[in-house]
Amino acid sequence: GQVKRQAEKLRELERRQCDLALRGREQRFARFMEHLPGLAWIKDLDGRYVYVNESAEKAFRTPRAELYGKTDQAIFPADAAAQFMENDRRALASETGVQVVEALEHEDGNVHHSIVSKFPIPGPDGTPAMVGGIAIDITDRKRAEEALREADRRKDEFLATLAHELRNPLAPLRNALEVIRVTEGDVEVMEQARSMMERQLVQMERLIDDLLDVSRVTRGKLELRKEPVELAAVLASALETSRPLIEQAGHELTTTIPPDAIVVNADLTRLAQVFLNLLNNAAKYTEPPGHIWLTVEREASEVRVRVRDSGIGIPADKLCLVFELFMQVDRSLERSRGGLGIGLTLVKRLVEMHGGRIEARSAGPGRGSEFIVWLPIIQRPATRQTSAADRPSGAEQVKCRILVVDDNHDSAESLAMLLRILGSEVRTAHDGLEAVETAEHFHPFVVLMDIGMPKLNGYDAARRMRARDWAKSAVLVAMTGWGQYEDKRLAAEAGFDHHMTKPVDPTALKKLLAGLQVPV
Repeated sequence: GQVKRQAEKLRELERRQCDLALRGREQRFARFMEHLPGLAWIKDLDGRYVYVNESAEKAFRTPRAELYGKTDQAIFPADAAAQFMENDRRALASETGVQVVEALEHEDGNVHHSIVSKFPIPGPDGTPAMVGGIAIDITDRKRAEEALREADRRKDEFLATLAHELRNPLAPLRNALEVIRVTEGDVEVMEQARSMMERQLVQMERLIDDLLDVSRVTRGKLELRKEPVELAAVLASALETSRPLIEQAGHELTTTIPPDAIVVNADLTRLAQVFLNLLNNAAKYTEPPGHIWLTVEREASEVRVRVRDSGIGIPADKLCLVFELFMQVDRSLERSRGGLGIGLTLVKRLVEMHGGRIEARSAGPGRGSEFIVWLPIIQRPATRQTSAADRPSGAEQVKCRILVVDDNHDSAESLAMLLRILGSEVRTAHDGLEAVETAEHFHPFVVLMDIGMPKLNGYDAARRMRARDWAKSAVLVAMTGWGQYEDKRLAAEAGFDHHMTKPVDPTALKKLLAGLQVPV
């Protein structure tokens, strides 16, 4: 009897140890499942839930007590349940399980996508007894991927548009050059061709300037020179530039500007660029004869400027997108009217840099558009604006020794031709080494030099020149397509006195040279 009692005690002890071990395994299992970075569950072969972790309980929006013993059909919408059950069937039919993407509306009311691993769980005999599932939410990743695809699509469209827009001015430029060649000195025809070429060059400059500006703004590299200015002066500048386009299109322009001075802290040129862009857009996207309104209203500490038109309008679903980079509301219309889809992005950033905000409104296609800009008003008096009479005429003769350096032969020779007509003695060079050698014999008073050149770049060429006695009093001007703040700093460090961004306005160059007071 004693042996029997000892045997029973041993069996009881073994049962307790087994129970403790089982509970320990269950606790470890539960702790592991709860700390998975996603949803986890187990179903029996009939598809009834026997376990879900807390994440799955929340996602399924059903308490565990209600989930256990139920199938997907009893819990989820029919489409989702059918999807889950089919994937379970595939997992049970596979030795290694399956990996799929499943969609389900979560408690936040949004459809979430998850990458789901489903796998058979074998029983004691090695055959599948249950099916397990682990899901990781990839909704944010999918949204990011979709956003990248959309951005990539817009970029491709933008590059195609950019190529189209840059090619447009090339046709009249080439035609005008051919006209000049075959007219044999007909002054009237040559003047028409010259005017045409000038207009197309201005158009190309604007496209390139917009590209550079939006790049600087998005990278935080654009600096504003703010000062107290009267808003009327800003709008006058924008209207002066935009009016020819408005009149050419046959539109009626109505301006309503209060007589009282409204002063804002602004970079006059950049803020005028905002309203010029809005006025030009109104002119381009309004079928002639149309109507454009420019209205200024003072509201306490803010001023509100409205630019409204009777044009093609904006669909409601595009209003929130018009300020996004590369966004174009209507590709066919955009192509037919010209534009890169970056103007409004630049406008929004410039307005925000001035402490303001902008909003787009439209009643829909064919019912016109309105852009409203709010800007803070300041009380300090405005500085005197430079009038046309105050500005140098740029008509002065430029007479001095000038060295023009550019690896683009046409660019160098055409500029040299202009400077010779203006009375200067000019030499040209087409790389940095040639520039240094030519300057050593020519001793120019002014060097107009490109930066990116073969053999020796403009920075190093400038340094070598500055080391020579003849260059102590010379004026070095960088003329380059690189116009960022960092480029100007590097040019100054290399010994350049001035920095001009290509294509250089001949009038601006003449003003610079006329103000140098170099010896003849």
